[in-house]
Amino acid sequence: MSKNSRKKSSKTASSSTPEKMRSQLKPKPAKTRASGKSSGNPPKLASHGATSKRPKSSELATTAKKDSKTALSEGQKAPAFRLPRDGGSVVTLADYVGKKLVLFFYPRANTPGCTREAIDFTRLSGAFAKSGTVVLGVSADPPKTQEKFRDKHELAVPLISDEKHEMLQAYGAWGEKSMYGKKFSGILRTTILVGTDGKVARIWRNVRVDGHASEVLAAATAL
Repeated sequence: MSKNSRKKSSKTASSSTPEKMRSQLKPKPAKTRASGKSSGNPPKLASHGATSKRPKSSELATTAKKDSKTALSEGQKAPAFRLPRDGGSVVTLADYVGKKLVLFFYPRANTPGCTREAIDFTRLSGAFAKSGTVVLGVSADPPKTQEKFRDKHELAVPLISDEKHEMLQAYGAWGEKSMYGKKFSGILRTTILVGTDGKVARIWRNVRVDGHASEVLAAATAL
């Protein structure tokens, strides 16, 4: 190869090198996630709640129905029960068929309000008997505690022990309570009057102790 040819080829190579480097340094277009034809619209972002399902209105209605059925109301058949009482015997609803029955549910033995309520029903026990009405006290205290409660205050009404809360729940006497801003489950002071037909005649909820036993006696006598 002649000197002129070598000079010419070297000039051509040197002039083409910068163009090649510039093409390599050019930024490449960003790849898009979307495959296929572009619609021209920005890609949709998945929301955090995309997989969750909202309950249908029919499902909400069913839930409301179930909740309303759990509350005992006047005119309904009194729920059956079989539980121990003070003294060691067992009490059932069937024991009082054809009689009027008062069930007063109290939170705890030997507390001030519960003691006054039990004493008031004891004081009026003769009048209840004359009206053909049996009175039973119900709490979640064990039988031994009920017996101490009975002996200490000379109570004349049988005291039922429902430690599993089954009767309390059936009669709507178990639920949410609040004290000093804290919520918890417990016994709601409630009284139920059952007629001779075995149906619930009266319900007293959120009972205030003062004068309550006299009010229940009046209702039982008029029944």
